[in-house]
Amino acid sequence: MEVKLVVDGEEIELNPFVMRIIGKVVEALATSLKGVREDWNNIEIEVVR
Repeated sequence: MEVKLVVDGEEIELNPFVMRIIGKVVEALATSLKGVREDWNNIEIEVVR
């Protein structure tokens, strides 16, 4: 699983442990939602403040 974090256009380097945690949390949240297929390939989240 590859996770990329971009803040204000700047990619933030993540170590494998943080990638795994963020990836698993996002995966668990998304797959628990109705309408998300079990065989998904890509999930994108954008947060604007």
